[in-house]
Amino acid sequence: MAIKPTQVEKAEQLHKLHYTGRLLILPNIWDVLGAKLLQDIGYAAVATASAAIAYANGYNDGEHIPFNELLHILKRIAGSVNVPVTADIESGYAANETELEQNIQQLIKTGIAGINIEDTDKPTNSLLHLDIQCERIKLIKKVALKNEVHLFINARTDTFIHAKSFVSTQQQLDETIKRGMAYKAAGADCFYPILAHNIEQLQTIVAAVNMPVNVLLTPASPGPDKLQQAGITRVSLGPGFLKHAVKAMKDLAIKLQHHEGMEDIAGNNITSEYLKHLSLH
Repeated sequence: MAIKPTQVEKAEQLHKLHYTGRLLILPNIWDVLGAKLLQDIGYAAVATASAAIAYANGYNDGEHIPFNELLHILKRIAGSVNVPVTADIESGYAANETELEQNIQQLIKTGIAGINIEDTDKPTNSLLHLDIQCERIKLIKKVALKNEVHLFINARTDTFIHAKSFVSTQQQLDETIKRGMAYKAAGADCFYPILAHNIEQLQTIVAAVNMPVNVLLTPASPGPDKLQQAGITRVSLGPGFLKHAVKAMKDLAIKLQHHEGMEDIAGNNITSEYLKHLSLH
């Protein structure tokens, strides 16, 4: 029986996956079965999506799922696979640095190897001041190293979500780059300008920040090949994977209402034995 990698080893592996020269694709999951599925078909890492976990458990996104419930889910996911798991923790479920430190301590105990941390202030739904977010990233890095885990920090900026805060697209791009460089200096390992889709802007960001850059793959995004050519290191789907799963279930359920869909059931190659294989391995 193969020896399971430690959390420290998983964290180091997650870092290495961002420097292979190949695009790291992460179809974000929300439960143990999804994590095991991706591992089974050869994914070298898995990522969670805050929205997918929230919706799948009956909550709205935006830190509405109780933090203790999130910790339980992440612990089960991280413990179920041998590959590194990076978790979307939104803004950290923390109103101040004391709470953030405590939360990061608990998150590390779940066994995760990396996190997404965003720069939107939940109470005001506005961008956190740059200096405040940098201090938060520094604190996360400090806590992780104190626990001897090289936690991979994917620093998300919401400058494109809060587009109305800027007088021009150039000002928005300048602020995005400013934040990327500052987050890198604070200890971030990857930069995530969520909702940035313009290929020229992405190339400018990549060149300026000189660190791995994550892009959210949506219908508005360039394809994976173009993103890799632009220097993007990592793409994720957010709740996109959950949307596809729910669509498949909804479409079949509607067919069954009309006494149709037997061919879909008969032609499904996902058997009970395969589900058992995923669950027990």
